[in-house]
Amino acid sequence: MPPHSPSAAGVPDEGDDRSVPPVRQALSDSVYERIKAMVMDHEIAPGARVGIESLARALKVSPTPVREALARLESDGLVVKRALSGYRATELLTRQGLEELFEMRLLLEPRAAALAAANATEAQLDGLERIVEEMQVQPSPNGRYASYRDFAALDQRFHEAIGQAAHRPLLADAVERLHAHLHIFRLSNVVGAGGPTVAEHERIVRAVLRRSPERAAEAMTEHLTRSMERQRDEGDERDEGDEGDEPAPASPIR
Repeated sequence: MPPHSPSAAGVPDEGDDRSVPPVRQALSDSVYERIKAMVMDHEIAPGARVGIESLARALKVSPTPVREALARLESDGLVVKRALSGYRATELLTRQGLEELFEMRLLLEPRAAALAAANATEAQLDGLERIVEEMQVQPSPNGRYASYRDFAALDQRFHEAIGQAAHRPLLADAVERLHAHLHIFRLSNVVGAGGPTVAEHERIVRAVLRRSPERAAEAMTEHLTRSMERQRDEGDERDEGDEGDEPAPASPIR
């Protein structure tokens, strides 16, 4: 959207380079977070159609911020837009999809960590340390999306910051486009995983700070491998607990 600001007469001032008015931006962000939480918590079922008008009525807003939110969620990989059928929530990762996701991450992120150890600026090193410090005071992933939203966002920022510090734009873009964290947290939030995750991030940062590409790659490989194992264990426990149980219905937003 082109930068604009309303003049006294309500006409955009072409000489003003400010972006979206703060009140409208706040509403847009709020609607985005509310719909995102509905997708993450499966209130909007995986694969379900997402109706703009019905969401606008449910959230008591106009369709415009809903459309803006869904466009952002499409960029996040949480909804898809199809011709003639509108938006749908993306399906959950299957076991094979989870394996393939981690396979891609193990190809990309250890290399990114090694390059970050060689190329990160002092400002980027400081940024990585701040992210880990913020993660240390966050509660472990548990319960609904609202309870672990900040932890998940910091987790995503950490991995994307490693990609940026590698100073390889195509590699950084590939890491970001995997949308790994949202899909994994949506699949399951692993209770108690916050402590191990932060400790593993700390080892990666120490290796990067020491300018040791080999150690940084090893620490990232270890982190991703352990994260994959935690997801497998959680999936096995969930499968065992579901045996003989009737699946809980999830109502699509139409």
